[in-house]
Amino acid sequence: MADTNNSNATSEINRLLGLLVAAGGSDLLLVSSAPACALIEGRVKMLEENLWEGSAIESVVEPALSGHALADYRANGIADSSYRVEGLGRFRINLHSQRGKPAVAIRALATKAPELSELNLPPSVKDLARLPRGLVLIGGPAGSGKSTTLAALVNEINQNEARHILTVEDPIEYEHKHARSIVEQVEIGTDAPAFPTALQAALRQAPDVIVIGEMRDPESMRIAVAAAETGHLVLSTIHTTDVATTIARVADSFPAERQNAVRQELALALTAVLTQVLLPSKKGGRFPAAELLMIGYGARQHIRRNALHHLHQEITLSKNRGSFSLEDSLVNLIKAGHIEREDALVCATHPDDLEILLKEDIRKEAKVRGTW
Repeated sequence: MADTNNSNATSEINRLLGLLVAAGGSDLLLVSSAPACALIEGRVKMLEENLWEGSAIESVVEPALSGHALADYRANGIADSSYRVEGLGRFRINLHSQRGKPAVAIRALATKAPELSELNLPPSVKDLARLPRGLVLIGGPAGSGKSTTLAALVNEINQNEARHILTVEDPIEYEHKHARSIVEQVEIGTDAPAFPTALQAALRQAPDVIVIGEMRDPESMRIAVAAAETGHLVLSTIHTTDVATTIARVADSFPAERQNAVRQELALALTAVLTQVLLPSKKGGRFPAAELLMIGYGARQHIRRNALHHLHQEITLSKNRGSFSLEDSLVNLIKAGHIEREDALVCATHPDDLEILLKEDIRKEAKVRGTW
């Protein structure tokens, strides 16, 4: 089914990616003993009936990897790489093992940076692009659109601010053209050997904005916090589910004896935490539900004392500064007819709050109609 010759192998992966693009899929999945599948609007769809085996997956994907990624895969059994196909676009490859056999997930990357207005996020998210300094974290589970939101914020800055933006990514997902800003994009493995090395170098390159594709290790987190404390605007993503767990994840990544000091530093450096999740739309596709905490005095005190369970209350107290809860976002999506109430209740972090907000909304509508 697959030839070990590099040109034949590359042709085969290009053919599969052509099927993915034609089907309108976001991801190509090749797993041993399964057919080639695509993710389309979050659901798996079979592209072909032929079953793939691990050795065939490895042989067609390895020629598409960068030299750095191929060395990583052979040393550690996992690799991330960018890949470009003329006429199809750019892709992000994740080659890994499952049940001891090779498997791959290949994400189709957009040809241009997205506009924030296209993402259906609450309006106050746009204010994050106007922040002069501080650390902004974007959390959410895998596949929740974190990287897309990050790229949209970078694009917003690029289009409207005259700033020096430096991104560090593994691999680069969205390519940004210079607009009002100068945008430098550093790819790990191609332009720098590792995140900490690239970030240390970035601090000497006079950036106004530092973008870290993903918070992966304590050293990168330490440099990001330090950069935010010294006047840079630092934007990054992290795999979490809500505001409190996002902050906890950073502190908990450090040794126990360092965690209290890290919380003190975070309390100073953090400016905002945005988390998001994608829900099925009633009309097809998916809509993001989000939560945003703009960090103020109260939130900083709770972070210092590790009283993160109080941060949900801080969202309510800081709504005048642009904060909103996940439940606020869900109510708005239900009212607009985008999502089902049942899906919202499953997604809600505080379902009781959601029920209360929905009842309040019914009462308000009844008063407007004069039926209450």
